[in-house]
Amino acid sequence: MQQAEDRLAQTFVELADSLVESFDVVDLLARLGERCVELFDAAAAGLLLADGQGALRLMAATSEAMEIVELFQLQNAEGPCLDCYDSGAPVQVEDMAGAADRWPLFVPVASEAGFRSAHALPLRLRGRVLGALNLFRTAPGHLAPGQVAAAQALADVATIAIVQHRAAHDAQELADQLQLALDSRVVIEQAKGVIAEQAGVAMDEAFAGLRAHARRHRRRLAEVAHDVVERRIRAAELLG
Repeated sequence: MQQAEDRLAQTFVELADSLVESFDVVDLLARLGERCVELFDAAAAGLLLADGQGALRLMAATSEAMEIVELFQLQNAEGPCLDCYDSGAPVQVEDMAGAADRWPLFVPVASEAGFRSAHALPLRLRGRVLGALNLFRTAPGHLAPGQVAAAQALADVATIAIVQHRAAHDAQELADQLQLALDSRVVIEQAKGVIAEQAGVAMDEAFAGLRAHARRHRRRLAEVAHDVVERRIRAAELLG
C-alpha cells in the first residue's frame, strides 16, 4: 500500500514538473497513460484531445490494441470516451458485454481486443472539457472510489499543464496550442511507421525509442519525429 501511495505521489510530482515555460504535450499525455496503467491495474490507457473545431483526436495510447480501439471509437462516434467527452462526466463500464445495446459497433471491437471493462475520465478545466482519459481492463469490474478520485486528479493536473501557458484564458491561444499538439501527433505517427519498417519492430517499441532519444537529447518529440521522417535520423540510432 505504501509503495502504491509513494508511486502516486511521484506521478503528481512528474506532472507538476510540466508546469513550466515550455513542455511536450504528447510526452506528458503518454506519461499520464503509462502511470495510470501502472497505478490503477489497467491493461491499457488512451487519451483523446479536441482540436480547434471540437473534434476528438487520439493523442496517446499505451498499446497498439488500445490505439486501434480508440481510433475505432472516433471513426464510428461511439464508445465510453465519446460519451465522457460529451457529458463532461466519468463513464464506467463494469462489463463490456452488458453495453452492447449502448455501443453496438464499439463493444465487439473492444471485446475482440481483449478488453472487458472501461472507465473514461474527462480532461476538464473550469467547466470546459478538452478531452478524455480512457482506462481499459481485461476483466470485468470497476475502479474503487479512491482510484477514480486519484485518476481524475491526475487528469486534472495534466489538463492544467496543457492550458497554463501564459494566456490560458485566451480561447484562441488555447486552440492554437492544442492544434499544435495535435499536428505533432501526425508526424510522430509517421515517424513510428518509418522506425518500425526500418528496424522491423512493433509500433510500441518504435515509439519508446523515439521518446528515449528525445529525452536523451533534450528535444521535443515532434522535432525528432520530423528528423526521422526526413531520414536525418535512422532507426538504428534511436534503438541502439
